[in-house]
Amino acid sequence: MLSRACASRFILARSLHVRPFWLSAPAVRMNSSAAAAAAAAKPAFSAVQQVTNFQETIANRPEFDHSGEPIEVTKSPDPSWSFGEGVRTGPPPSTQDKIHQEIDPYSPDRSVSQNYRLLISGIAPRPIGFLSTLSADGKTKNLAPFSYFQVVDHDPPMFIVSFSARSGLMKDTYRNLKETGECVINTVSENMIEAVNASSIDAPYGLSEWDLTGLTEGETTTVKPSRVKESVLSIECKVIDIKEFEGHSPGMSGSAICLIKATRFWVQQDAANEDFSHIHLDKLRPIAQLGGMSYGRISSTFELPRGRWVDEQPKSELLTRLEEAHADGQGDAGKDKL
Repeated sequence: MLSRACASRFILARSLHVRPFWLSAPAVRMNSSAAAAAAAAKPAFSAVQQVTNFQETIANRPEFDHSGEPIEVTKSPDPSWSFGEGVRTGPPPSTQDKIHQEIDPYSPDRSVSQNYRLLISGIAPRPIGFLSTLSADGKTKNLAPFSYFQVVDHDPPMFIVSFSARSGLMKDTYRNLKETGECVINTVSENMIEAVNASSIDAPYGLSEWDLTGLTEGETTTVKPSRVKESVLSIECKVIDIKEFEGHSPGMSGSAICLIKATRFWVQQDAANEDFSHIHLDKLRPIAQLGGMSYGRISSTFELPRGRWVDEQPKSELLTRLEEAHADGQGDAGKDKL
């Protein structure tokens, strides 16, 4: 068994309604006739959900809990689960008995908006990368949140952020990354989500989101863009590679993925352990992106250690039989005889 320090944590998220961020869409080539037909059949894509009377909508909802109560750590959903038992607790999100609908994301009668809504609601929760960039001439500072973002390695520390196909001009952050190759990734905590969400507004290029959010610029040492001092963790980064894709929808720009390498970490001192190898969840209080306009906060977690075959096989009849069948050279065919 792995130690508790090495155990993986999983999120049980609670949502609240706020505004979504611009995310990427699928990419594939279409010939001119197919593109014309699709253009006639599909409405223009927009990631922004228009909302009216939002204050009336939220008027009867409970207040956000600012008590700072410790995040609860519970048992896992099925602590007595054993190898080979599949899903046995309920009600699960899905089971093998449920009926699934097959969908072609490139079908002529399926819009980009449908794919977008499906993906952001089905792939959740997603971490938010809050990127700070600077224009090539150093005159324009930009802040923008992205939920098509993820850490992909730790040696070296690497991240990806993607930019979706869109109509109109190139996204400011992408333009700055292409021109300068530098950024700062900042984490997003509960107490700063309104400011972060405000930075997603489609402000004219050259208008700084630092000014409209009121967030505080912090010094950096290996890149020129500033870090967000309110963030528990900020990461100075440089672009390693950019991969661009053609959009499959007429009138839309292509999409792109940026591979980014960390050059410096900034960690809030009271939020980490002594050797700065772990950030305390109660201090980080991360916000995650969900579907629609919803965000999630972490109110409860559980731990599950990752087993090792050498430790688990002697305790499991199933693993022993599988190992014996494998040793006999039966492979998958041997499983049918178990």
